Amino acid sequence: MYKILKAEMLAENIYLMDVEAKRVAKSCLPGQFVIVKMDEKGERIPLTICDYDAEAGTVTIVFQIVGASTNRMAKLKAGDSFRDFVGPLGQPSELCSEALEDLRKKKILFVAGGVGTAPVYPQVKWLKKNGVDADVIVGAKTQNLLILEKEMEEVAGNLYITTDDGSYKRKGMVTEVIKDLVQEQGKKYDVCIAIGPMIMMKFVCLLTKELSLPTVVSLNPIMVDGTGMCGACRVTVGGEVKFACVDGPEFDGHKVDFDQAMKRQQLYKTEEGRAYLREQEGDTHKGNCGN
Repeated sequence: MYKILKAEMLAENIYLMDVEAKRVAKSCLPGQFVIVKMDEKGERIPLTICDYDAEAGTVTIVFQIVGASTNRMAKLKAGDSFRDFVGPLGQPSELCSEALEDLRKKKILFVAGGVGTAPVYPQVKWLKKNGVDADVIVGAKTQNLLILEKEMEEVAGNLYITTDDGSYKRKGMVTEVIKDLVQEQGKKYDVCIAIGPMIMMKFVCLLTKELSLPTVVSLNPIMVDGTGMCGACRVTVGGEVKFACVDGPEFDGHKVDFDQAMKRQQLYKTEEGRAYLREQEGDTHKGNCGN
C-alpha cells in the first residue's frame, strides 16, 4: 500500500497529492509518469509526476477529474492509500541526457497549458537545480484554473502568465505570448517545450515552426493504459507509428500529426470507435510494446 501524506485541491476539479513511494522516488526523472490504482478493482490511471523527493521517499501527482475513477480518487484524504503505485514509466525528458555544460549555454522556453503546468514544473525545477534558467509561459482559461504559480515563480528564470478571459495577468492565448517574446522583444530561444491540451500544443507547434524554433511536446493527454497494451496513445510522428506511453511521452512537435491524433482520440471514446480503429490499424493498433 502507498500512503497518501498530503491531499489538497489546487483549483476547481484539480487535485494534488504527495504519496509515499520510496522506490519510485529514488528512480524518478522529469518527464516520467506513474500508474496508480486505488483498490483491487480500480482502474489503472496514468499520471505525470509533478515532483519527487528521493530523500523523503515521496512522489507528487496532480490530476484533474475527467471521469468516475478520478472523481473517486479526488475523495481520498491524507492517511488513505493507493493499492498500486507503479513507476517511473516512460522516457525521461531529453534535457536529462544532455551535458550540463551544453544545457547552460541554451535558452529554453517552456509553454504550459492548464494541468500541463504539473509536468512542466519538475523539468524547470531540475534545470534550476543544475544552474540552468528557463523562461516559462503558463496559460489557463481563467484565474481560478491556474495552478502551481508560486512554485513556478521560485524556479523559472522569467514567468509569464496569461488567461484566456483576461481575469489574471495578461489576456490571450500562450501563442500570443510567444509572438511577443520572440517577435516584439527579440528574445532568442534554442528550444521550446510545450505541454498541455492537444489543441494548444498543435497551435504552439504551428507557430514555432514558422519561427524556426525547435519544439518538443509531451503527449501525456492521450495516454490511457500506460503500458502500450490498449493502443490509445498510438500517434504518427514523422510518418512513423509511435506510442506515447513507451516511446515518449516526448516527441518532436513539428513531426507529430496532431489532427490525426485528436480525431483518433474522439473515436477511441466509444466501443464502436475502438473496434473501428482495431480493424483499420491492424497489427499497428498496439504494436509489440504491450506483448
